[in-house]
Amino acid sequence: MKEADCQAEVIVVGGGLVGATLAALLGEAGVAVTVLDARPGPLVDTGIGQGQPARRVSALTPVSQRLFEHLGVWPAMVARRVTPYRGMQVWDGEGSGEIAFDADQAGTPVLGHIVENDVMLAALEARLADLPSVTQVFDARLSALQTTALGRRLILADGRRFIAPLVVGADGARSQLRELAEIAAHSRDTGQAALVTTVRTERPHAGVARQVFLASGPLAFLPLSVEGDDRYCSIVWSTQPAEAERLCGVSRAALGDTLAQAFERRLGDVAVLDDALVVPLTQRHAERYTESGLALIGDAAHSIHPLAGQGVNLGFMDAAVLAEELIEARRRGASLGDTRILSRYSRRRRTDNTAMLALMDGFRLLFGAKHPAVRVARNLGLSGVDRLLPLKRLLMRQAIGERGRLPASCR
Repeated sequence: MKEADCQAEVIVVGGGLVGATLAALLGEAGVAVTVLDARPGPLVDTGIGQGQPARRVSALTPVSQRLFEHLGVWPAMVARRVTPYRGMQVWDGEGSGEIAFDADQAGTPVLGHIVENDVMLAALEARLADLPSVTQVFDARLSALQTTALGRRLILADGRRFIAPLVVGADGARSQLRELAEIAAHSRDTGQAALVTTVRTERPHAGVARQVFLASGPLAFLPLSVEGDDRYCSIVWSTQPAEAERLCGVSRAALGDTLAQAFERRLGDVAVLDDALVVPLTQRHAERYTESGLALIGDAAHSIHPLAGQGVNLGFMDAAVLAEELIEARRRGASLGDTRILSRYSRRRRTDNTAMLALMDGFRLLFGAKHPAVRVARNLGLSGVDRLLPLKRLLMRQAIGERGRLPASCR
């Protein structure tokens, strides 16, 4: 016997950070949302945000913080663990160029927060559980996507069927929904992979996020605090894939020595606390974000080099803008899968995302250049910008997410 369709107003494919944020925004407005998540179940709280930090973290902008405050989940994140940073230092390991940013110069209390991904997801899942119009379905593996008179139908591998006027793909850079919809994604191999781990440094980080551009790629020390001890950092080192794999295989002591030397011992000796993880870095951009009854958000629409920590923040803005457009359309009685509604979301987000993708690619190529003249120019440029406060303020406003017309949930 054929499985009956489970109906919703919106189906969100992917229950990660961006998908859960969209579901929470829509659920707050009373929209009937079904979240299809491939994971076997929700997070199990076995000390999330306690003890040693998790390896996967994100740098949240103040704009993303305001979004989480709007959703009411920020206090739960703070109760577990967030680490504010008020300063940023960026320098060229191949020369003398250096630039420093400060929250006071940006006119904001902080430049951002480093937050473990599990801390964010635990708070978002708790919020979804409190929203009566949101249904979470786990162990949901897609098998087929169909177009019907009532909207898009998703068939799972186990035969379960779901239908809604709108299906949103938030299932990551290798989005299965994007593939089922036959939406092409333009990919660019960055030639790098990210080595990720957690360390404890000899000297405190003092609430400053630091990044050095090396010949092999950028190395970031992102500040973390554990029970008031600010000598913890999350490491993201973008380097050649073979080198990342090699470093992943050395002892923790050897990796710590390598990190300390590469970082010019600015924080003294480095003790590696966790096994290193290697993440491939491929930049992707979907050919289109929307079509009738379907939209892509987050990494399903665009994935970006992590050197400026903007990836997840772009995804949160996708979710906030799409939710704003859908809630307004619902208020007017319009179909949520209408291409005119979805195209407004696409127009508002594609320009910003395209510009950020191009900027990150430009930075990567600029700091990867070997020509001596380019090295001299970029060092002079870094030091010159550091002395121009108005230009620094402009750059900082961009970095903290104050770009374009923000959705109401982020103002």
